[in-house]
Amino acid sequence: MSNFWIQYRFPCCALLALAMAGCTPSTPNGKEEGEQPQATAPALSPAASSAPAPDQSQQPMAEQRRVRALIQQVEQAYARGEADYRKGKLPEAKMEFDRSVDLMLMSGIAIKSDPQLQEEFDRIVDAVNALEMEALKQGNGFVLKEEPTPADVASDVTFEVDPNFVAKAKADLATTKSDLPLVVNDYVAAYINFFANTKKGHNTLLHSFQRGGRYRAMIQRVMGEEGVPQDLIYLAVAESGFNPRAVGPETRSGGGRAGGMWQFMPHGNYGLVRNSYVDERFDPEKSTRAYARYMKFIYGQLGDWYLSMAGYDWGSGNVQRAVQKTGYADFWELYKRNNLPPETKNYVPQILAAIIIANHPTQYGFDDITLDPPVLTDTVTINYQVDLHLVSDIVGASMDEMVALNPSLLRSVTPADGPFDLHLPAGTATLFEQRIAAIPESRRNGWRYHRVAAGDTLASVAHEYRVNVADLAAANQLHESDEVKGVEALVIPQAAAAAPSTHTILYTAHKGDTLVTIADRFGVSLDQLRRWNKMTGIKVAPGRRLHVSESGNAARVAGARGHRRGGAQASAESAEAAPAKGNEPKRKSRSGAKRGSAATEKKETAKSSEPAAHTRKGAASDAKKPRSEKPGAHGKSHARKQK
Repeated sequence: MSNFWIQYRFPCCALLALAMAGCTPSTPNGKEEGEQPQATAPALSPAASSAPAPDQSQQPMAEQRRVRALIQQVEQAYARGEADYRKGKLPEAKMEFDRSVDLMLMSGIAIKSDPQLQEEFDRIVDAVNALEMEALKQGNGFVLKEEPTPADVASDVTFEVDPNFVAKAKADLATTKSDLPLVVNDYVAAYINFFANTKKGHNTLLHSFQRGGRYRAMIQRVMGEEGVPQDLIYLAVAESGFNPRAVGPETRSGGGRAGGMWQFMPHGNYGLVRNSYVDERFDPEKSTRAYARYMKFIYGQLGDWYLSMAGYDWGSGNVQRAVQKTGYADFWELYKRNNLPPETKNYVPQILAAIIIANHPTQYGFDDITLDPPVLTDTVTINYQVDLHLVSDIVGASMDEMVALNPSLLRSVTPADGPFDLHLPAGTATLFEQRIAAIPESRRNGWRYHRVAAGDTLASVAHEYRVNVADLAAANQLHESDEVKGVEALVIPQAAAAAPSTHTILYTAHKGDTLVTIADRFGVSLDQLRRWNKMTGIKVAPGRRLHVSESGNAARVAGARGHRRGGAQASAESAEAAPAKGNEPKRKSRSGAKRGSAATEKKETAKSSEPAAHTRKGAASDAKKPRSEKPGAHGKSHARKQK
């Protein structure tokens, strides 16, 4: 089962049920749009006694036991999902519901040929479908809306602040510890007031601080190693809210999207690898190190941390030209003289406000901060290609967890030409090294690993993974007649997935095609296909020509372009000498696209492909461009970055 199905299996399970059960659109899996969704969790009633029983004389007892054990596991997974749903934990509920369906799909048992299992499958799919219909009535289904950053919600801040509040903020400043020079003026106080005294501002900044707990220790360590102020961590508040998978909107020039915790553009020389397999902008530690080095580089150009923050947002070349134009190498003078774009004018005060609040959380109503636990991993550097499904098997982690631990991977396999830093659940590195050694290096991009359970035989395992018994026995140095009792694990000799194409291909959609089936056919992810063709949803009109693969050279060509940096051609020296971020005005950043009706989406077939690729922002010149934002408005877009 490929990784695309791992990520998109849930919206497609209803159609699989239709296909296997021979249902028509009039069945519960295909409710009419006008039908009132069920408002309460459907009870999983026991299987009907009238269901035809398997032929006992033909079905081995071992197979019956497997079916009963499987149904018990399915019921338990559904129950956990329903409990999470009732608590409002929609992502966790979705994961358990997905697991309940996957347990049946991956069991190796022909669902349609076993009436008891077929009935269980139908009931689970119907029940989950009803729950998602209810979730859609209340919001966005099982997909949570992506939360904006504190900077995104601060577009309606006014600068008329109570003088008493300003005086209080200045008093707090006297006891604020920071390795950055801090100041409180009306502009900074306005953002402190917004984050402290408005529900929208308070909640967004609170959640950003909470997420920061996952990466704070790592960021502080990297900042210390690179010799930059620790409080530069708070630029992540404005950039992404500490979300390492954040993706900005397409630039106005159509060149790509900023991505990652620090919102790097897809072009530029920062020492971050970006190719058809990996985009290190989404690696929390590597992107943090690139950010620290880049800020150090900008400070070397501008000699002032406030101007450096402005340069990170707008481009250091733009800031240098503003300084040259006015004769003032001072952020606040450039602010007052309107020599900065509105977004950049707001950018620095927002960060200073976040620093001051973080140092005085109780005074500003943030005494309820509970930091998320830090992300702890083991990291092994590998020089061979390995499929994440195999890694998942070996360390006993879910595929979802492996994808989350390796956000820089754009595919379900690591690069073939290594090295690659593979992140594993904490404490599993030794186990991984021991178990991976049992699989030939050339087979690690396709083979699987199976922990032997009670009742397993070579035949049952071969059936589960759809491999030949003789091949399975040979791969494990066994005879076909051997028992596996006492064997800890078996390696599964599956064929590797076809290598992804590195050439752009145009495909003409045919009747019956969907983006899901096309993505599966060409071995790309649904998100990639949507991004390359600027589409949403999964429907595609017959006759439409689609880009189905992105050139692997595209990133390298874009990265080689010269960008103006302070009036001089940007060199490709090192991460420290990265070209400045672009200067296009930021449009309102990331918004979660709403999913369609579950009953509709689940009717689309879904085989698999790979993890969704992160979309990217395009190049923007460092030359000044006209801006349309109103003065004082935030107008954030992330479309500007030309780091």
